[in-house]
Amino acid sequence: MPTPSDRRGFLKSTLASGALAAMSGEAIAAQQDSSDGVPTRPLGDSGARVSIVALGGHHIGQVAKKDGEAAAIRLMHQAIDQGVTFFDNCWDYHEGYSEEIMGKAIKDRRDKVFLMTKVCDRDYDGAKKMLDQSLRRLQTDYLDLWQFHEMVYDNDPDWVFEKDGIRAAREAKEAGRVKHIGFTGHKDPSIHLKMLGKPHDWDSAQMPNNLCDYFFRSFVHNVVPQCRQQGVGVIGMKGMGGGRGNLLQSGLATPQECLRYCLSQPVSSHVVGMMNERDLMEAVEVARGFTPLSQEELWELLAKVRDASADGRHELFKTSKNFDGPYHREQHGFAVEG
Repeated sequence: MPTPSDRRGFLKSTLASGALAAMSGEAIAAQQDSSDGVPTRPLGDSGARVSIVALGGHHIGQVAKKDGEAAAIRLMHQAIDQGVTFFDNCWDYHEGYSEEIMGKAIKDRRDKVFLMTKVCDRDYDGAKKMLDQSLRRLQTDYLDLWQFHEMVYDNDPDWVFEKDGIRAAREAKEAGRVKHIGFTGHKDPSIHLKMLGKPHDWDSAQMPNNLCDYFFRSFVHNVVPQCRQQGVGVIGMKGMGGGRGNLLQSGLATPQECLRYCLSQPVSSHVVGMMNERDLMEAVEVARGFTPLSQEELWELLAKVRDASADGRHELFKTSKNFDGPYHREQHGFAVEG
């Protein structure tokens, strides 16, 4: 067993980022209880508040394919009833099927949902077309948040501006079709930093947020501080290493430990993939009873994953194209497997 001096040394080397701890404290202090049952936090300086856990759109498409549309719609209605009102989606999830199913679920309760979807094209005409398609599928005339999807190649940030996708987003916001604009990515902190350096006041940035990220090509250390400085809301994802595998199957952490770690970081919300009512209630229970990890609890968790984090085995989305969406691989001229 580690000795107290071992613990102090470990904490000194890994938790020395007092700035990160301070930012986490600020984010948690801004958390408020909600009449819906799940606490909310501000989405950066955007003026919006979101439930601290969000329902993942990719998984909801999987639910519909596996268990039928009625099951997927029922799960989304249960999420809303439980206070999980931040809904994540993307134009290319299951070739638009995730948006279609979500549209059916929220058409009679649109005002209860903070709705986000993502755009895959980088050019002006393509982005405009995708927005029209997303709005039609989602059966709404506006999005609460529209994000440029998968900033995972080094030239993606340049393309968004050089090809004028950003102009399409700005015009959509001026027209009231989009309230807030952000971006996502899972590959490299440097690409996020490049996007944050572009001439636009982003409302949000979505990125990996899990125990292993603390040590490996870390977004929480390298990107989150810049987001906080610029007033950009941080949306976490891949809290269990991507899907309900990796960290869980390794036995290094439980789902509850993973999510509690995620919510102890300076994030506005964390996207959770939910396949059934058990997954939903598991997330709701952590969110409603959330208390930030103590320094000792954080040490215990980080100590368990430190060695397994260094080679990226639980975050292969950072090191491989296999986790990049097929639309984006084709966009950049890479082969797409059938």
